[in-house]
Amino acid sequence: MFKLLKTNNYARRGVLTTPHGIIETPFFMNVGTCAAIKGGISSIDLQELKCQIELCNTYHLHLRPSSEVIRDCGGLHKFMNWNKPILTDSGGFQVFSLATLRKITEDGVHFASHIDGRRLFIGPEESMQIQYNLGADMIMAFDECIENPSPYEYVEKSCERTTRWLERCITEVEKLENIKKSQKTTSNIDETELLKMQTKTALFGINQGGTYPDLRIKHMQDIVKLNLPGYAIGGLAVGESMDDMYRIIETVTPYMPKDKPRYLMGVGTPSNIIESVARGIDMFDCVMPSRNARHGTVFTWSGILHLKNECYTRDCLPLDENCSCPTCKNHTRAYIRHLFKSNEQLAGRLAVMHNLYFYNELMEKIRENIENDTFSDFREKYSELLSRKIAGR
Repeated sequence: MFKLLKTNNYARRGVLTTPHGIIETPFFMNVGTCAAIKGGISSIDLQELKCQIELCNTYHLHLRPSSEVIRDCGGLHKFMNWNKPILTDSGGFQVFSLATLRKITEDGVHFASHIDGRRLFIGPEESMQIQYNLGADMIMAFDECIENPSPYEYVEKSCERTTRWLERCITEVEKLENIKKSQKTTSNIDETELLKMQTKTALFGINQGGTYPDLRIKHMQDIVKLNLPGYAIGGLAVGESMDDMYRIIETVTPYMPKDKPRYLMGVGTPSNIIESVARGIDMFDCVMPSRNARHGTVFTWSGILHLKNECYTRDCLPLDENCSCPTCKNHTRAYIRHLFKSNEQLAGRLAVMHNLYFYNELMEKIRENIENDTFSDFREKYSELLSRKIAGR
């Protein structure tokens, strides 16, 4: 599944093979929460934006339209017309951050839907069943997401429970794999897609432990023993300082298998990505590029640009003169600012297209510099620069 091709200090360059194609690592997953990128971006658009893989959200799709509906429509790939890899998260983060009236038990989590308040339950088995209905190439174990900071004793118990839940996820995946292999025909799925679905789905374990180094290390050691296809670091970028986040990454990565992909969940800014690659991370996802774009903030190779500022009223330059995205090739800052001020939906779409292209191109440049043994120079030049706000002219 994963082949490490080259290292440059701790930065890693590799390839990840999935039923729906090969992904070059390190990579960024464009977040299609409800099987669509917010901002009016279609799966056809993503091809032009250099997107290698899309991430979809188990919790949201379970609530609406339901995983059964998506299964009966041929799985996520057919449902959203996306023929490249898909990763689905477990729903755990949303259960703990969006749902109300939560009750955590050994079985799982009872909660109320944030949409209509109806009472629901998700445990390890349910999360695996939902993700198998969705038909993703890579799926995430069901874990407990805690706030930072949390009391040491609670975090320790939470890690132990997350490990027990992971073991149940593995058992359920084995059952579901046997069912999948026994399927001879599936409605609305052609033979090629059925063959892809019958290729074993990759289950990733998730490391937890808050900001406590000893708990992080022990938990990673415990889940590595289960010999999974990949491992993620969860529970970061949820309130801790950036220094704490980097400290935890540095603490955990030495205990992660070198021959398995490493996923840092929910991170982050361009600088976060560069710094985390430098610490040995391969996979990233974040809603930031699309969310910021919809509010008029775009990332450029000169820093962060706030399009709604008055100084761009007559600015006839593209968002980034060094960018070849569809937006920069065809539109000016002045025009897109006008669209935002007029509340035109096209404003968000054009800005989101640019930001997603920027993130995917950022990953391309990171891979190139690792291959060329120049990643340290790239990091020194861009890590701080890409975090700067561009002063209005």
